[in-house]
Amino acid sequence: MLPKAIVLLSGGLDSTTCLAIAKSEGYDCYALSVDYGQRHIAELSAAQTIAKHFNVIEHQILNIDLSTLGGSSLTDKNLQVQDYSNSKNIPNTYVPARNTIMLSLALAYAEVVGAYDIFIGANVVDYSNYPDCRPAFLSSFEHLAQLATKVGAEGQSIRIHAPLLHWSKSRIIQEGLALGVNYGMTVSCYRLSKEGKACGTCDSCVMRKNGFIELQTQDPTIYNT
Repeated sequence: MLPKAIVLLSGGLDSTTCLAIAKSEGYDCYALSVDYGQRHIAELSAAQTIAKHFNVIEHQILNIDLSTLGGSSLTDKNLQVQDYSNSKNIPNTYVPARNTIMLSLALAYAEVVGAYDIFIGANVVDYSNYPDCRPAFLSSFEHLAQLATKVGAEGQSIRIHAPLLHWSKSRIIQEGLALGVNYGMTVSCYRLSKEGKACGTCDSCVMRKNGFIELQTQDPTIYNT
């Protein structure tokens, strides 16, 4: 039997590449997506398409409405998504404790299905200064997983995999293409139009576009700008 892995799948470029890597490493993959009250649900539709494409064992979509808390332009419609600024400040697209919440859900899912490996598409090179993408956070969560779970108490190690952690966006795309990823299935934009066009100017769009430009490969995304 192949080892089982939980893969956090948002429907974006990074998480899709992460799923492709987990599959290539010989895992039976269980995809986990979360409807957390984000600005648009196109990414969840993308995640469903991607999960089917990669023939995952199971794809769970959990509902946890973080919009009731707000605090992020991705969950609070009273806040405007900022354009890319290359600032060292944490942008308002940061969702408070999102990766902590997502990894906790993945950890629960892992215990249920008997998986000891969790994959997350966190990245510290082409990212928006989010504190929950840092190596120290991921290492600390892995330690927490040993202390907070039945399997950990029984001596089984739970591993957090972040294979994209130190890769540039262009390398992520390059590795994904080599694994057969169709990036036309993915959605990266923080403020996708009703027609399905990406804004082209938010952090996520700019970093995606720059990655394809650096790689000299066509981006299949349709942009407004």
